[in-house]
Amino acid sequence: MSDSAHPTPTFLKLLSADTDHSFWVPELAGKTDLIPNRVNEMWLDPQRPGIYLGQCAQYCGTQHAKMLLRVYVDRPEDFAAWVSGERQSATRDARVSAGRRVFETNACINCHAVGGTAGDGRFGPDLTHLMSRATLASGAAENTPANLHLWIQNPDAIKPGSLMPAMKLSDGDLDALTAYLETLR
Repeated sequence: MSDSAHPTPTFLKLLSADTDHSFWVPELAGKTDLIPNRVNEMWLDPQRPGIYLGQCAQYCGTQHAKMLLRVYVDRPEDFAAWVSGERQSATRDARVSAGRRVFETNACINCHAVGGTAGDGRFGPDLTHLMSRATLASGAAENTPANLHLWIQNPDAIKPGSLMPAMKLSDGDLDALTAYLETLR
């Protein structure tokens, strides 16, 4: 967040792994397209803290209507506190540690990134701050532990046609992975 006397824009690199999309948050900026195999850039300079809602503005397939966007804007001191919290380890107990191992030793890392882990995938969303999000699956479901568990187990139950595969994990691995992901704020 900046003020008119001290502009501090945020620069974004926009990429798409699968089809054309369009990043559009009306209160912050115009539309910018995301095109496979091309990097587009834009910048935002919000003037007040808050949550700004947006939408994919390019028809991108059967789940287009469920491509909700949220941009969180904080005061500089609140953002600095958030960054500090992100630097702390998410693995605090044995079950969470086991869940991190599940994440790092299964196909999760091929698509998803989590800061501080071997996961650096770019096809799916970065999960580093997963539990700070209000929804899962681009707004298709509320982000609760039960919905997260279901999303990993059977993505089509929440968002039919999703590119997220059903992971087919054992019950123990699924529970551990969910416990780990719940620590990612």
